[in-house]
Formats: sequence, C-alpha cells, structure tokens
Amino acid sequence: MNTNDYINLLNNSKAINDKQTLVLETIVQEFPFYQSARALYLKGLYNQESFRYNYELKKTAAHTTDRGVLFDFITSDDFKIFQQEVYDKYQAEIQNIIVADFELVQVEGLDVDLNSISTVGKTIRSEFVPSTEPKSQNEMVEAELQIGKPLQFEKNETHSFSEWLQLSKISPIVRDEEEKKPEVSSELEKKFDLIEKFIELNPKIPQAKDSTSIPANIAKSNEMPSSIMTETLAQIYLEQKKYTKAIQAYDILILKYPEKSSFFADRIKNIKILQQNN
Repeated sequence: MNTNDYINLLNNSKAINDKQTLVLETIVQEFPFYQSARALYLKGLYNQESFRYNYELKKTAAHTTDRGVLFDFITSDDFKIFQQEVYDKYQAEIQNIIVADFELVQVEGLDVDLNSISTVGKTIRSEFVPSTEPKSQNEMVEAELQIGKPLQFEKNETHSFSEWLQLSKISPIVRDEEEKKPEVSSELEKKFDLIEKFIELNPKIPQAKDSTSIPANIAKSNEMPSSIMTETLAQIYLEQKKYTKAIQAYDILILKYPEKSSFFADRIKNIKILQQNN
C-alpha cells in the first residue's frame, strides 16, 4: 500500500476490503500510535463484522488521547455504512448468470459400474467432507444473542461507551518519548509523517463536541437508572459475562420499551441458560 492508496482510503473508508484490512493490521502493529491507521483498521473490521472489532476498539481507546473523537467516529453515518452497493451488484451478477443448455451424451461401448461409483462417492464424502457435529446449547444461545458481534453505539450513548471502557479496564496509554521505536526505513517514516500532517490539515474525523465528550470518571453505583439504560449497555454486560446485570438491564428495557417486551424476555431466557451452564 503506497501513500496515495492510503490517502484514498482516508477519503473513502467505506470501500475497505479484506485484503486492505490485513495491510492496515500490519501498519497498526508497526506504528501503534498512528491514529488514522487505527481508525481505518477499525472500519475494516467493522465491515467484516469481525469478532476482533470489540477488542481492537478497546485498544484504540487506550491509544487515543481524546475518546470523544473516537466516539464521534464510530457513531458517524459514514462509519456504519456497509458496502451495500457492492453486495447488491454481486447479487445482480449472480441473478444474471446464464446457464447454457446441456445435452446428455451416451458413449457406446462404455460399461459403467454404478455400484463402484456409489462406493467411491461415499468414500470421498467420509474422508474429505467435514462432519457437521451438532452445536452445543451454549453455542446456539451465544449465536442467538449475537455474542462477539461488533457493538453498535448510537450518538446518544456516551454513557454506555464509557461504562464499557470502565468494565474493560481500559486506561489511556501515555506515549513514552524515550520509547524504542521499531527499526524502519527513514523513507517509510517520512511517508507516515506526511500522512499524519495531511490528516491534521484535512481532518476526516470531526472534532468532538462538548455534548459527546466522555467523562473521565463514572460514579460507581449499583443502581441502573432507566434513563441511561440502552440495548447496547445490556449487550455490554452480556459480553462481559455479567449475566445478573444483563438480566436486570433487560428487565428495565421491558418497562422502558413495552412494545419489545417479548424480544427482551427471550434474551433473558437465553441469558439464564448461559448463567446455568457457566
């Protein structure tokens, strides 16, 4: 990936594909404090619905000096847009595939042992086709509860985001000026410095507003005010395996959104199954 490719991704992060995400992962590993690379890598993982997204979001928060900017970024409309146009085009291409008519040709004088073919087919299936073992109850419940999927924060969920960071015990990482830098070519380092300068002059991520600033400390309380309870926060408790808190959260959501009571009740039922099996 050259400098032009990188800048193009900054201007059109919706188009990040799997291959580019792997390249961005390498960049992040070598240059952990390049905020733009981390932002693009997050977007790539989000596009893939990767199970690594939540973990990398925590790491990005730890490397970010202003988490309000990070929160604005992951809740922006541009960040949440998938490559729907690409998907629709792919589906259209599949629908337009023309299957040519075929003709059954029988070769005279060729004797075929159908029993032998059947035996060979069974052997191939048994040796090369992976067995589909039934999933455990926990696996089915976790799939139903969408555990491991990227957390979906909304613009008004600053408290949920802060609570998640606190539960994850994520503290900002202070960059040590004397920290040993990885040995890289001066030419490559110059390129990244130019990119960072470009981002400063042409910021893609908007500056955090006062309304979305993330509080440094959250008052510890066992109570769960309904005013700040959201589905995302309930999912956070679930991801953290705080099953009792998750159940309490969904109980509050049932009262807060009675039209979705059956949905929340089903989730509570599934959480209790996980609670019993763990």
